[in-house]
Amino acid sequence: MPTPADKPARRDLANAIRFLAIDAVQAANSGHPGMPMGMADIAEVLWNDYLRHSPDNPGWFNRDRFILSNGHGSMLQYALLHLAGYDISTDDLRNFRQLESKTPGHPENFMTPGVETTTGPLGQGFANAVGMALAEKLLAQRFNRDGLEIVDHHTYVFMGDGCLMEGISHEAASLAGTWGLNKLVAFWDDNHISIDGNTDGWFTDDTPARFEAYGWNVVRAVDGHDAHEIRTAIDTALRSTDKPTLVCCRTTIGFGSPAKAGKESSHGAPLGKDEVLATREALNWPHAPFELPQSIAEAWRANERGAQREAQWNELFDRYAQAHPDLAGELTRRSRNELPAGFIEAADAYIARLQAEGPVVASRKASQMAIEAFAPLLPELIGGSADLAHSNLTLWKGSKSVATDDPNANYIYFGVREFAMTAISNGLGLHECFIPYDATFLVFSDYARNAVRMSALMGAHAIHVYTHDSIGLGEDGPTHQPIEHLASLRYIPGNDVWRPCDAVESAVCWKKAIERYNGPSCLIFSRQNLPHQARDAQQVADIERGGYVLKDAVGAPEVILIATGSEVGLAMQAAEQLGEKVRVVSMPSTDVFDRQDADYRESVLPRGVRRRVAIEAGVTGFWHKYVGLDGAVIGIDSYGASAPAEKLFPHFGFTVEKVVEAARGLA
Repeated sequence: MPTPADKPARRDLANAIRFLAIDAVQAANSGHPGMPMGMADIAEVLWNDYLRHSPDNPGWFNRDRFILSNGHGSMLQYALLHLAGYDISTDDLRNFRQLESKTPGHPENFMTPGVETTTGPLGQGFANAVGMALAEKLLAQRFNRDGLEIVDHHTYVFMGDGCLMEGISHEAASLAGTWGLNKLVAFWDDNHISIDGNTDGWFTDDTPARFEAYGWNVVRAVDGHDAHEIRTAIDTALRSTDKPTLVCCRTTIGFGSPAKAGKESSHGAPLGKDEVLATREALNWPHAPFELPQSIAEAWRANERGAQREAQWNELFDRYAQAHPDLAGELTRRSRNELPAGFIEAADAYIARLQAEGPVVASRKASQMAIEAFAPLLPELIGGSADLAHSNLTLWKGSKSVATDDPNANYIYFGVREFAMTAISNGLGLHECFIPYDATFLVFSDYARNAVRMSALMGAHAIHVYTHDSIGLGEDGPTHQPIEHLASLRYIPGNDVWRPCDAVESAVCWKKAIERYNGPSCLIFSRQNLPHQARDAQQVADIERGGYVLKDAVGAPEVILIATGSEVGLAMQAAEQLGEKVRVVSMPSTDVFDRQDADYRESVLPRGVRRRVAIEAGVTGFWHKYVGLDGAVIGIDSYGASAPAEKLFPHFGFTVEKVVEAARGLA
């Protein structure tokens, strides 16, 4: 591409990225300089010639999304944001990897303006990007009209060899090809180096052929240090009308370093003072650390261009709103994370009706009933199952597959891909305008756990549905019977776990998960039928507080039984035998209960009542938080067995007699 005499050369623009990364890593004495040095030329072309964004408004709706899946190279993204004019100062770069800085070791969406998703666990950023690209496709199908294409943006993702080694990349790439996400463009940093050295001994896949087999458009053998080749590759990607594109960029890790280029030594450690000086000389960069020539800084600045793009889109949206006011209102509402008018009242009315009718169903069925009640009111609700739709009961009457061009597409057949399913849901939630849910058996939450953790870390609005919640699933046996999973999910900070005891609690937990825009919820449901519990209006309202008194003692309680899910019915039966001095507490969500004020928690679990028994078909250790060391826990600390559920519960000690014995044995 010709370069006017008054404009810096492209290599100099890319070197600005390289040296900001080099200098920040050197100042922190920690970090990963090699990838930013290797991908700087690709990033320069993409950001200066193609990326549509608005640095003064990082949340502009129709912006292109940029995802750094190989998030260890975070200084590449911070340098780009700083250069483009986002609120990332030179001091922020100097404070790379320091406490409370805007430039943490890996990109964090809640700390750094312009970062779309938290990355670092390799491959997950790529799966998030698939979710964001799916969001764009579905929003375009629903809202765009001839001449008024208000949803029209691309999702660009950088990824390295490590991302592609991770199994999640296979899962996510397969789905992206199936869905024909043509506005997804992935750049593979093909440098043949990972932490352990040259990848010839452990990564010899034919990656281009692999992606072609997934249904991708593949641009092979691009010189990742040649701006002309990079532009040609991106132009090819943008012409794709029915496939996502993988751009295979051959690069040199640590590009420009005389001693460390092409070597693993540049991957995850500072270059060192002498090598920094040598690299400055090799790349003809005579400037002091963090110093940029004015001509380069001005060439990079994108604030004015971004404001112009945003203004043009705002004018387009104004015309759209005049022509299609209802659609414009819906899109605006959804983009602001606002529930439809009347939703809460309708949900509460449905919950009250359930309490009056008292259905005896499995909580997985109650979950499907709640979806049937709420989904028609929520066009933003989208979800599916990992090839278990008829077991998880996630399908509802209005389900329409996202693999179609239906403007109301809202159901995702994820196939057997629990990890990618969860990370894609995170991407859908982070994109805005969707409330995603995904589903599998509780025991298979292990496959998805790190993506669930990322949901909570990022505050993504995602609902993770897990059915077949205990030994109650029966004959499938211990491979399918979760034991430690409830406690494990509860130990994830910021993750709300709900295990309801009947249809009413199931509807409440769905309502609360839908309302929760600042984090994920895990909804845990049974295979077997559960009895309906009698409640007054106040008790129904208190379900939302995570724990409440379901059956109170006559006078001051002497014994408290605490239970969740299917074991609440057992606690109620045991209470009848134990007499009038027993209180039963249903605790559908310990996380939500723990956030209640001290007075409410004391009213439910008064400290003076030390005789407490917790009952849950899972590991016992978690519950000593509520019953104390002197209390009793009826649980299971072994694996299950293959047998009908009605035989397994008594076999493992979940009987009225066992609960009564434990309560009477407390001092």
